[in-house]
Amino acid sequence: MRPLKTYIVEDSPLIRDNLIATLEELVCMDVVGTAEDESSALEWLLQPENIADLVIIDIFLKKGSGLGVLRSARSLPAKLVVLSNYATNDMRRKCAELGADRVFDKSHDIDELIAYCAALNTASTGLDASDPHERAG
Repeated sequence: MRPLKTYIVEDSPLIRDNLIATLEELVCMDVVGTAEDESSALEWLLQPENIADLVIIDIFLKKGSGLGVLRSARSLPAKLVVLSNYATNDMRRKCAELGADRVFDKSHDIDELIAYCAALNTASTGLDASDPHERAG
């Protein structure tokens, strides 16, 4: 099984480092890059030579917003996942409208995020078979 290539957009170094350590320990995953602001994330994500299977995005960043990352990255073949402390119903709906495949709450949904990542990895052929323009809410 090949590692799930993952890009993380998170402005808190502590959260980012803990997330990377947890996911790489529990899921066959390779974090291929990180960003702490919208422009850095989009600069990396929109380069054709940079490939990620999964992008994990926080909403509130040092500069810009995870919503802007979602809006600009929705055409990528990667799965787009939001991980935020502000996973309200309104925010979940907005994220789905902008192309998020799933939204997880940092405080309550880490186990679900891990299970989602593990399922993506197990069904990695499904990443290639799914239409990147069809996003589930």
